[in-house]
Amino acid sequence: MALDQAVREARKRLDRSKEYQEKGWYHSFELPDGTSMHGAMSLEHQFQRYAAFPLPADLRGNRVLDIGTWDGWFAFEAERHGAAVTAVDCVEVPGFLEIHHKLSSHVDYRVLDVYQLPQAGLGRFDIVFFLGVLYHVKHPLLALEIVCGLATDTVIVDSFVTDGDTWRDHREDIPTMEFYETDELGNGLDNWVGPTVGCLMALCRTAGFARVELLQAYGFNAVVACFRKWEPEPDPGSQEPPELLDVLNAWTFGINFSSSKDEFISCWFRTPQASVSRSELRLEVDGFGVPALFARRDEHGVWVANFRLPPGVGNGWKNVRLRFADSRFGKTSRIGVDMPLQVDRLVLHGVCDGISWSCDEARISNGGFVSSWVSGLPENADRGNVRIILGDKRLRAQYIGAPDAEGRRQINVAIPHDSPTGRQLFAIECGGVRSESWPLNVV
Repeated sequence: MALDQAVREARKRLDRSKEYQEKGWYHSFELPDGTSMHGAMSLEHQFQRYAAFPLPADLRGNRVLDIGTWDGWFAFEAERHGAAVTAVDCVEVPGFLEIHHKLSSHVDYRVLDVYQLPQAGLGRFDIVFFLGVLYHVKHPLLALEIVCGLATDTVIVDSFVTDGDTWRDHREDIPTMEFYETDELGNGLDNWVGPTVGCLMALCRTAGFARVELLQAYGFNAVVACFRKWEPEPDPGSQEPPELLDVLNAWTFGINFSSSKDEFISCWFRTPQASVSRSELRLEVDGFGVPALFARRDEHGVWVANFRLPPGVGNGWKNVRLRFADSRFGKTSRIGVDMPLQVDRLVLHGVCDGISWSCDEARISNGGFVSSWVSGLPENADRGNVRIILGDKRLRAQYIGAPDAEGRRQINVAIPHDSPTGRQLFAIECGGVRSESWPLNVV
């Protein structure tokens, strides 16, 4: 209890509001006319922070988003390096407007909350600054997912942490995060969370970044560089890439994914390697990398690995490919993201026993396996959105083939062994549309 109270008192003392009020500025500035603004953060410290970011000196051709810009020094500095910059904050800050005018800046300034950004129509950004914001948001992981979805290359995350000087002592521990209900941190009601360094990096990885690198950690501060893409492929690779067999939704076993859900990508692959760790795998979806959550080999020697669907991939067909850290990418598969099911009419062209090929018949003694052929299915029809209706039962398809020359697709389904025998009505359903029923004799 005494230790807990000491921690609470230490957190309370992390209050720079008096210094900010006295100076009137958070950032410091040196203006073209020679005048200076001395804020709570020194100009030297600001330059040191910016220099630590893994960014090119010439940012021409890059779009930069500065979230939580406040007085705007980092936004104006990125503009000075040639970037087209958009700066946002949850309130309009008079200091930003003053500096913007004195610099004759072209930075696009918006008043937006971080949760409003996906609907703000700002587009995508090569580089995003998320500096000193994370501990101010009530939903830190959601905020990082939003930031990840807005970025195409690099995000710099700077945050309060609870263990900036001691994180190496417990780097193998389960990541933890303090929660501040009211004013426990720095006497501020808008300070919500205090992650450890390990937790900060875990949050960034979970948000969907391919790579997360710790740049600095000291005192109560840590700076992390988050990358949407993997390091370049080795040329040549030192081994063959994994042979990608299938890419499916881990929940539905289909090819469709929704960006509004927590969706997981399952990849089945073969490799002659005796072992595979998840850290070796490099999955790429529409050009964006995403780390593996686990990898295991089944009893047939086929490997399966699961990945999260990365944020911000957009809707439509997306290419998926897989490599090892020391290999090139192998063949490409594809998935559908946020694609509607467009079905006008489904037509059954035949149903037969899948073993004997007896027409209009299903023999339970043969395993209860039925094949059917249907036209009218959309391109993104899959095992998750196609259902077989047999009498009063709704069954999941086990296999959906590619269209033949006439647009017909084969659908295979297992008939439960306890199905009633005799004449049953068989139909296919997809996207709210059902085919006409086909009489099937179950024996």
